[in-house]
Amino acid sequence: MIISGLEVFIKERPSWALDKRIGLLCNQASVDKRLIHSRYLINEAFKGQLKAIFSPQHGLYSQKQDNMKESDHYFDEELGIPVFSLYSKTRAPEDEALGLIDLLLIDLQDCGTRVYTYIWTMLLCLKACAKKGVSVAILDRPNPLGGAEVEGNLLKKEFFSFVGMAEIPIRHGLTMGELSLFFKDTFSLDLELFVIKMKGWEREMYFDDTGLFWVLPSPNMPSLETALVYPGQVLLEGTNISEGRGTTRPFLQFGAPFLRQKDIKKELGDIPGVILREHVFEPTFNKWQGRECFGFEIHVTDKRKFRPYRFTLAFLSAINRVQKEDFSWLPPPYEYDFYNLPEDLIIGNKDIRKALEMGVEIDGLKPVLQRDERLFIEKRAPFLLY
Repeated sequence: MIISGLEVFIKERPSWALDKRIGLLCNQASVDKRLIHSRYLINEAFKGQLKAIFSPQHGLYSQKQDNMKESDHYFDEELGIPVFSLYSKTRAPEDEALGLIDLLLIDLQDCGTRVYTYIWTMLLCLKACAKKGVSVAILDRPNPLGGAEVEGNLLKKEFFSFVGMAEIPIRHGLTMGELSLFFKDTFSLDLELFVIKMKGWEREMYFDDTGLFWVLPSPNMPSLETALVYPGQVLLEGTNISEGRGTTRPFLQFGAPFLRQKDIKKELGDIPGVILREHVFEPTFNKWQGRECFGFEIHVTDKRKFRPYRFTLAFLSAINRVQKEDFSWLPPPYEYDFYNLPEDLIIGNKDIRKALEMGVEIDGLKPVLQRDERLFIEKRAPFLLY
């Protein structure tokens, strides 16, 4: 079993943290191997020092659904400290909140996908803390998709938003700690930054290799299975295809009332590492609520061969060839961007979206994907900790 950065921090109690007023950015997945929450562990190990808690999108208990569903600030009566939502009227910590602390601990479980917003909450915290003179320590956790594979095109600056604020691919293969170092360098932040490394984690490990319990970090990320498909299936959020929200298998099942399963499956052909099972479901909320959706359930047979981003690009290309008259991209807004197509923000490159509209097959997109993947592998190399 690997030892998380949280547990290393609690055990080692570094001297630079002992006299600091501490803030903690966390949510319900911020637990140790016994499933004890980090706010209790830190409050006990650093008595009297924990002065504020910060929560990311979905709230402290990961209870808020979907995007642009904000959480409120409140007061934790048990600990006697304020809880500041970083998914409220602002998405960065305000000066008033940072004035309560000298050191911000960030203990969040990422999902290894660019559009998963916790890494951007971290970036906004790094920038705000740099301006305010507050130190930051990342309590590192595993990338559930491992750290060996990188997948996807680089995000273009014209599509920076809350689902992407740096030129990285959709599957980056970095831990939160490594990303923090990458961000500090990329944005030239004058910041005292510490990364508390995990012990025992290796880049080839997926989450089920770590020996840790999976605690859902957001309401539609209930399992590692979901995380495995998410780097691709999140693209469906920008379309009129249900990504399975409102069901018990979000992202693992997808479809629409109009989807012709056999035609799509034939067009897709064989996909390495996965089996598509024809499936019918009825969402209880979100897209196509209360309507029968014809589609598929994804069964990953080999997570090391499966390329989720390429898979969903192939699906979007196929549906544009087979059912272009039924398919559509959704209009704005998406994650506080009221101007760009949501799909352009998610993919991060409108030329790829236009190629999908034309039905360009995945082989036609490989050159740009492979080029950008090589570029990012080189760019990230100086920041690898494991």
